[in-house]
Parts: sequence; structure tokens; C-alpha cells
Amino acid sequence: MPFPEKFLDLFDPNIKAILFLATVNAQGIPQVTPVWFDHDGEHILINTNEGRVKDRNMKNQPDVAMAIQDPNDPYRYLGIRGMVVSFTREGADEHIHMLSMRYHNKPWKYRDGQKRIIFKIEPVSFDEHD
Repeated sequence: MPFPEKFLDLFDPNIKAILFLATVNAQGIPQVTPVWFDHDGEHILINTNEGRVKDRNMKNQPDVAMAIQDPNDPYRYLGIRGMVVSFTREGADEHIHMLSMRYHNKPWKYRDGQKRIIFKIEPVSFDEHD
């Protein structure tokens, strides 16, 4: 499903929009996390550390909801319902370095034992708010 054209500006790396990711744990309790994000033209890409709550939740329950907020207008955002279609550690270290340079203009600083993972999320529906 293509991203809505009038919200493509939120996917521009220079905008540095934040994505709010909602996941659900095994007990059905929701959790929301603001995250850096990327895309491949069709999917949302989320990079996290293995073992975090969102990592465990997305591996156990692939249905997610997201909102990308316009940093220049907090009432303009794109809501997305999606499904995790894959996850991999391959390329995850390079990906987090790229995101860190995009959002903070400095390389990613690893903590001991950190193992990065990329989740690929396919949008199922959009909810446009502008």
C-alpha cells in the first residue's frame, strides 16, 4: 500500500519526524514508544535493541499501530495500522548508525551487549490528519 502523497514530506530525512509505535504484549497491554524510523518505499523500518519491550511485543504480536507527527504542526500526523512482515539483524548496525547521523548528526554509541534488529512493517491502512 503506497504512502499517502500529501504526507510524503514526513518521510523526508531532513524533516526528522518522530514515529510513535504502539505494540501489544502477550497480556493484551498496549505500549507506545517514540522512535526514529526509515522506509524502503513500501515498508516502515524500525531499528531497536533485541530484548526491549517493543522487540518482544512485535515478535509475539505482529499487528502494530503508528503515528508519524509533523514536527512543524503537532496536530498534523499520519496514522498507520500495519503488520510486521519480517525482522533481521543483517544490516542493523549500519542502519542505526545512519539513523543516528540523520537525527543527531553523530555516530551511534553502543552500550555493552547491545544487538540491533530491524523490523519491516507493511502498512495495512492509513488515517490522515491535517
